[in-house]
Amino acid sequence: MVEIKVENESSRDLAEERAPLLVPEVEKTLVQKAISQTFQSTAHLANLLPTGSVLAFQLLSPIFTNQGECDAVSRSLTAVLIALCGLSCFLFSFTDSFKDQKGNLCYGFATLHSLWVIDGSATIPPELAATYRLKFIDFMHAFMSILVFAAVALFNQNVVNCFYPMPSDEAKELLTAMPVGIGVICSMLFVAFPTKRHGIGFPLTAN
Repeated sequence: MVEIKVENESSRDLAEERAPLLVPEVEKTLVQKAISQTFQSTAHLANLLPTGSVLAFQLLSPIFTNQGECDAVSRSLTAVLIALCGLSCFLFSFTDSFKDQKGNLCYGFATLHSLWVIDGSATIPPELAATYRLKFIDFMHAFMSILVFAAVALFNQNVVNCFYPMPSDEAKELLTAMPVGIGVICSMLFVAFPTKRHGIGFPLTAN
């Protein structure tokens, strides 16, 4: 009987050792929830913009802003970075792509009558080129791209600290609410008025 008890105790110890440790879930604070929501919102809005522009901004903004501790030089560099990235988002909204006879992907800028191929390595038949001409929705998407990029920039705490190191309570509320409002409205407009263009920095489809 003693040996049986010893075996039962040893098997119970082995079972306890093999059982995974259950880590209790720690409830997030309001600050942690806000930071998590900010990253989710930024990632969602970034999907509406050219990949290269967003990636360049995310990589260079911590350097140009000196981690949010700006002087006159770093503030000027940050403003130039935001302007260039915003301009690229605007211009890339007028780009489109197609595949030539060899299956190579070619990019071009939409014009009033056709598509201007950037490298000039391929030509498009006039009938097909006419389908790539500029439309009102292109200007609409370009304008919304600038607004979405502004929202992404305002979600960046380093940028906010650079230009508004000590904001008032009203300014804090505005800086918090404005990018969220811009993101929600522009996301709805992007869904309601989609574009068929697949320009520089935007995802491609099988077609």
